Amino acid sequence: MLRIVLDTAGDIPQEWIDEYEVQMIPINIHFGEQTFYQGIDLDNEGFYRLVDESGVIPKTSQPTPQQFKTFYRQIADPGDTVLSIHVTGKLSGTMASAEMAARELEGEINVIPFDSAAGSAAQGYMAKEARLLDHAGASIERIVERLERIRANIQVILTLDTLEYARMSGRVKTLQAALASVLNVKPIVLLQEGMLDMFDKVRTRGRSLEHVLSLIAERIGDRRANVAVVHARDLQAGEALLKRVQEVLHCESLILTELSIGIAANLGPGTVGIIAYPVE
Repeated sequence: MLRIVLDTAGDIPQEWIDEYEVQMIPINIHFGEQTFYQGIDLDNEGFYRLVDESGVIPKTSQPTPQQFKTFYRQIADPGDTVLSIHVTGKLSGTMASAEMAARELEGEINVIPFDSAAGSAAQGYMAKEARLLDHAGASIERIVERLERIRANIQVILTLDTLEYARMSGRVKTLQAALASVLNVKPIVLLQEGMLDMFDKVRTRGRSLEHVLSLIAERIGDRRANVAVVHARDLQAGEALLKRVQEVLHCESLILTELSIGIAANLGPGTVGIIAYPVE
């Protein structure tokens, strides 16, 4: 049997978790001496409330290899195959932990760690496509080939509302982030080859959202695409961008999802963006 695992840096609608039988391993969230497990004892609103109350931006850390081993044994039986899809290994050690656990479970459970080279809804779409192919009788090799194709074509473009989180996390180039902060502009951030980089700066929130959409449209063109609009504690901006996406892009599938704590902790509330890839 094929088990599909995502870490919680991946964003996926709750109904997909149930329909496509996806298991979620939580990323660790550290507030001072306290450690929380995303989606288990800390939800998104609880996270933002703690930030507001404490004035502290938390640290995040990947599940340890031991946490992965325990998790895999909980969800899989001996002889099962586990497809474990993770946030980009260039920004997190999650993939490395999964690979170590996979080696230690050789001969017991066949674990195939897969680096999404992205995160957020990119992982959610990969999990969905993997399960649909599994239901269609595809081999694990064929499923991995499809995920590699998605990975090669995925577009992730975001705009940040505040740079405080990004500067503290170091996930976006620090000097560029500092410069943008001084200029009081809204940065446009691209995920390229598994790394976040600031691509452009615009003056207003409205222009930043339109710029994100135009950049995605430029890359996707007239092809039908699977698309996600993502937001961090800004449902209004997410819904507005979703409406514009429907007007501009040819969507095979379109979802709106809130960015996971693991990503929001590094990019900050108000982050909004689009994740998309052509269907073929």
